[in-house]
This record gives sequence, structure tokens and C-alpha cells, in this order.
Amino acid sequence: MQIELIATASEDSAYLPRVGLGTLAALTPPEDEVIYTDDVVQPFDLQRDVKDVDLVGISVDSKTARRSYDIAAAYRRRGVKVVLGGIHPTACPDEAMQHADAVVVGEAEDAWPVLLADAKRGELKPIYRPELPNLAGRPPPRRDLFTSKKYIPFQVVQTMRGCPYPCEFCSVSTANGTTMRFRPTDEVLSELRSLGKLIMFADDNVMIHRAYSKELFTRMVPLKKHWIGQCSLAAVKRLENVKLMAESGCKALFIGFESIDEETVKFTGKRQNRPSQYKETMAMLHDHGISVWGSFVFGFDTDDPEVFDRTVEFGIDMKLTMALYAILTPYPATQLYRRLKAEGRLTDERWWLRRDHDAGSPYFVPKQMSRERLREGWVSAWTKFYAPSSIWRRFTLTRQSSWIQLAGFFPLNFMQHTLAHRKIAGGEQRFRSGVHIEETAAPPATQPQQGPQPPQPARARGGRQLPIVG
Repeated sequence: MQIELIATASEDSAYLPRVGLGTLAALTPPEDEVIYTDDVVQPFDLQRDVKDVDLVGISVDSKTARRSYDIAAAYRRRGVKVVLGGIHPTACPDEAMQHADAVVVGEAEDAWPVLLADAKRGELKPIYRPELPNLAGRPPPRRDLFTSKKYIPFQVVQTMRGCPYPCEFCSVSTANGTTMRFRPTDEVLSELRSLGKLIMFADDNVMIHRAYSKELFTRMVPLKKHWIGQCSLAAVKRLENVKLMAESGCKALFIGFESIDEETVKFTGKRQNRPSQYKETMAMLHDHGISVWGSFVFGFDTDDPEVFDRTVEFGIDMKLTMALYAILTPYPATQLYRRLKAEGRLTDERWWLRRDHDAGSPYFVPKQMSRERLREGWVSAWTKFYAPSSIWRRFTLTRQSSWIQLAGFFPLNFMQHTLAHRKIAGGEQRFRSGVHIEETAAPPATQPQQGPQPPQPARARGGRQLPIVG
């Protein structure tokens, strides 16, 4: 059987291989051929790129849902069976089933061998609902499929899944649950030894479990890796954690500050963030040569029209290497989505079916400003933070600074300066120029599907919807 695994792209997609699809490829019987297609690396043309394969699997998040449905339709018109999986079909399985022959709800590893056997017999089930898998004993992803030179030069490794933090606006626990699951450290270290020097941990929080992280990072020291990852502020408030991460090779962290206002972080359920401690934490990270890429979200009910300038000035004063500013997004199956819908504040209950998500955002009515003011403030934050004068004010270099800060600060920031003006302010699209896009109408409006409920409310730590295996 010939199987094509497709990673679809949105305007927010990064040049990173989908290790989840690589894992499914590793779980595919050796007699079957796997083709890996990445919509970021080479935008998929619906007229030229549809292949005569036996089965297509597409990984879908909410911002790639419409793109994924269009690609699925092109294959199904050709008689090819299509499987959809990932975080969006998990949140909206009934919707996804309208566009596929089979849907995987949740993490796909345990369902994949069964699904393939069903497909070979011509007996695909409409929906597969596997239990959350044990992460021990899983094969490493098939990295031989990730051949593009466009990918950033860090090899992606995952050590855990699940998040216990009760953030209202995040969808991680929708698919990965609120119980943390970890790969055995021996297996992680074995994988790391087989890879190059530059590593990116794909975990939502690399220091979410102190004992596990202490063992892993202590044993990583002799490997002399240089790594980047994502971490919560709760972990990096402790000097011993920061010191251990630096000794193990940490060079940069992506940190979800989300807001600089005490009232806002309490309102959103992100109780682990303490804005009064941000300055001390940042100084500690700089002292250990760890660059910080901060993430901030605008549009919370407690945000006023002055929040944009306050947040930008904070980032400059804290000398953040880079910052990402996002408009609050009501992802399906999150508590935020359910609350805004109940309050009658959603402006488009199925915004993910639009072709240009940025153009219609925000998709809700803010509490303390108009939708137009929220969007204007978001654009202003990007352009002010990445103005040449702000870039210069943020630059700092000490004996402890990493090569990312030394060699990467100005190239990265001037790249972001271009993005802020061309894409954020100018509306330019990165991945769709000259590529045929399906011009079919969106599916008829129905109530958004909430999908299966996790053991606890579908809330998690970050403000971003992150991909899962499937």
C-alpha cells in the first residue's frame, strides 16, 4: 500500500518537520511505502499535486482546517481514501467526518496499525477513538522523510505530553489530556545521541516535572547539545532549574508570559505567572546565557486600550530577544470558546473555515475596546517592538550570552521587522502566492462540535494551539 502523509500549513506555520507524522511513518509496516508532503516547504497545488496513492493521512489543527478539507476533497474526488487526525478533528469530530473517510480522535499511535489493517481490507471505520498512549517503547520518527533544506537546523524531539495547568484559552489538553505522560529518559537520551548538536524540544513545557527534568538534563550535560524549548515561568523562577538547564545546553526559551498584568493572568487561570516576578526571572535567565522569546496575547476581558504600549515597553525593558504578539483566539472545545459563545460574543462560530484567518480576526467582541481597536493595537505592538530603535534598545551582550544572542539577534530581529510590516501590517501572505486554492463554498453552518470532553475542563497552559500526533 502507498500512503501519503500530509502536513498542511497556515500563515502561522513554522519551517519545522511534523514529528508526529514521522512517528506514524515509523509505525507503518515496512512493506508499505510512505510519502511525506509538507505544505510549508512546498505549497500543495490542488490541480497538480494530487497523487494516485492508496491512502492519505492529513494532520489538522484549527488554522489549517479549511486547507486540509480542500486537500481531502481533491483526493476523495479521485477515489482515494482520506484519514483526518490531529487537534482539530479531536475537537470537532462530527465536522471532520464530513470531509474524510475516517477520523482519528486523540493521539493516533495506537490506532494507526489497526486503521492500516482496516484500510487494506477495505473496512475503514468512520471514527477511531484510541486511549491516550503510553509513550514508552515508541519508535523514533522517520527523520529520513524530512529532507528539505528549508527546515530550521534544529532537530525536533518530544519527551512528554499532557498539561495540568487550567488556562482558559488553550487547547492542548483537548487532545493530550491533563495528565502528564513522559518518555523514559533512557529512550530520550538514546534518540539525542543519534542526532546532531542542535535540538529543539517540542514539549509544551520542558520543566513541567522537576524530578524528570532534573534526571534528563543532568544526563544531557556530557552530550554537549545546544537546545531550545518552551517553558513556563513557574519553572524558571527557581535558580537551580535555570542553572541546570544552562549546564545541559539550553540556549533559548520560548516563554508564554501572555500578559504583564496581575489581574489578567488571574482571570485567565494562568496562576503560575506572577508579573511582579518577571524582571527578576529575566535577569536570572540572562545571567545564565539563555535568550528569551516572549509570547503575549491581547484581547482578554481585563485588557484596556493601553495594554499594547505597556506590553511593548515591558519587552524592551526586559531586553527580550524576540516577542510574539497574538490576538486572543477562541479555539473550539476550549473553555474560552464555550464562555464567549454562551455570552453571545462570538462573531463567527466557525472562523476556522475562512480562507484568511488573519483578515477577520478577532472573532469575538472584546470587553473594553472595539474589535477594530484590538486589531490596531496588535499591529502597533508588532511594528513598535520591531522598530529599529527598539531592536537596538533590546540588544544586550555579556560574557554569558549564547551564540544565538551573539550571531542571531540582529538577523532574527530584522527578519521579524520585515514580517511585522509586510504580513502583520500589510496583510501579505507567505504560503499561498501563485498556488491554486479550492474555491468551493464553506460547508453549511452548523453548531460547532465540542468533541469528547477530557477528564477535566479542556484548558491548558499555553495560548497557542499545538499540533499532536495524528
